[in-house]
Amino acid sequence: MRWFAVALILINGALWLYGDKLGPKPVAVVTERQALPRVADLKPLSPEADLEVAGNDVMLAEGEAAQAAVDVPPEREEVPLSFCVRLGWFDSKEGARKAYRSLGRPGTDYDVNEEERELAPLHWVIIPPQPEDRALDMFRNLQRRGIDSYLVTRGENKNAISLGLFESRRAAENVLAEKKRQNLNAILANFPRNQLSYALVFEDQLVPDSGAVGVAETDYSENFDMVEIRRCEGVATRSENP
Repeated sequence: MRWFAVALILINGALWLYGDKLGPKPVAVVTERQALPRVADLKPLSPEADLEVAGNDVMLAEGEAAQAAVDVPPEREEVPLSFCVRLGWFDSKEGARKAYRSLGRPGTDYDVNEEERELAPLHWVIIPPQPEDRALDMFRNLQRRGIDSYLVTRGENKNAISLGLFESRRAAENVLAEKKRQNLNAILANFPRNQLSYALVFEDQLVPDSGAVGVAETDYSENFDMVEIRRCEGVATRSENP
């Protein structure tokens, strides 16, 4: 028994002295309270690793730039189209030609159109038609009295006596009241009228969706009573040299 006890003591002493070398090495455990190393303190494994990472970054940036270039739609080119411009009114063809030259000769050709326009009727103070001999006697009597008058000799109002034409209805009513005070059987009627006028027509190149048409209409309206701008339906025929 004594030798057995001595052997146990020797074994325990050997384990105490050489236990660290015989057993596995301790492993360091990072707890939540320990600070992790900073990124700046980390070092790459090798220069080749640095080059590989940089190359990957460049390829990624180039790929993103190429994708962005593909995603951006190209700008649509604005193409001007032919618009027919019609301006009026002019008392003569020469007046229309002068207006075209004053505009800087827009377009490639132009034309001057002659048109008979129906204007607002005038207000007419007249003595209604009557037999020719009676109308002639009354007209002579008015002339002797110094009353401004005119004998109508043709048309549906033949043998009527005109006492004045007025654009203003108020002015015509005043004259009518005066003639009635002179014991004249006068009435107020409408006097239809037409006027021969001229319009300037030419083609111009304008971009439809750019607002150029509206700007042109505004500019022309400052100088002309009639302004029409629309897409040309056919090929214009050159009848005047710019």
